[in-house]
Amino acid sequence: MSPTLAPPDTVKIGIVSISDRASSGIYEDKGLPALKDWLSRALLNPIDFEARLIPDEQQEISKTLVELVDAGCALVLTSGGTGPALRDVTPEATLAIADKEMPGFGEQMRRVSLEFVPTAILSRQVAVIRGKTLIINLPGQPKSIAETLEGLRDAEGNSKVQGIFAAVPYCIDLIGGPYLETNDAVCKAFRPKSAQRPTRQSAG
Repeated sequence: MSPTLAPPDTVKIGIVSISDRASSGIYEDKGLPALKDWLSRALLNPIDFEARLIPDEQQEISKTLVELVDAGCALVLTSGGTGPALRDVTPEATLAIADKEMPGFGEQMRRVSLEFVPTAILSRQVAVIRGKTLIINLPGQPKSIAETLEGLRDAEGNSKVQGIFAAVPYCIDLIGGPYLETNDAVCKAFRPKSAQRPTRQSAG
């Protein structure tokens, strides 16, 4: 008989869409809905979303990230502003408030995107830790957001290129955050055996 499992931790996640035109109402923002949809499918934890739609202004981006960290978000995902254009300043704003840089996330996001377009080398996404919060810059396009988080599979459904989210739960463990449980059908978290807890999926 399986032991009774405690419900998964509620996790507070900040989602930030960074766009001059969307924030001024010129067109509909698609970053926040894409982030909310993917995370709601990928995580078994109840999620308390803190959503922000802001322009490409470096000081405002930095200020927003600090506010979300201070509000207790274990994870903050940004969308947009990571290219080489003059108004693309999300990486600079993110690095400015960082305690530690986590370069592997950006490297892997570019690796995923290079499966589709050679211009992926122009992306400048970074990931950092501030306090007990992991902050990751994601691309601006909803399709690219899902691809970089989830990774790519071949025709048989086997993993072809790992997405970055598989490493996110263990990273959050290491910095003292809540225990994230993933929906393996969307994205299976990787943890060393010593760091794994019984979950609904492993018990079932």
